[in-house]
Amino acid sequence: MAAPRADAERAAWLRREIERHNRLYYVDDAPEIDDAAFDTLFRELAALEAAHPALASPDSPTQRVGGAPAERFAPVSHRVPMLSLANAFTDEEVAAFDRRCREALAAKPWPMHAS
Repeated sequence: MAAPRADAERAAWLRREIERHNRLYYVDDAPEIDDAAFDTLFRELAALEAAHPALASPDSPTQRVGGAPAERFAPVSHRVPMLSLANAFTDEEVAAFDRRCREALAAKPWPMHAS
């Protein structure tokens, strides 16, 4: 079943807008919106794609993380994985993030300090 035209147009606009904000953030180092506003756009696109799977595509921002960093940034290897709140906004989402962190820490003996 095809998605309604309005949803398809909105999803296309959201993909373009998210890509623009990714470029502004990751490449130009000149973000125009804060993380919460970006997350709102992203969640709306993800919801449209979930409701209408035909709208999802392999190149959608929902199918990858961020964008390419500017070349002036040197790669950095982290001794311990950097954890993310994974767009947690509610108490339940923060509690689930906390649980995942505790489970990950219990599963692997992480270095406690740099040597």
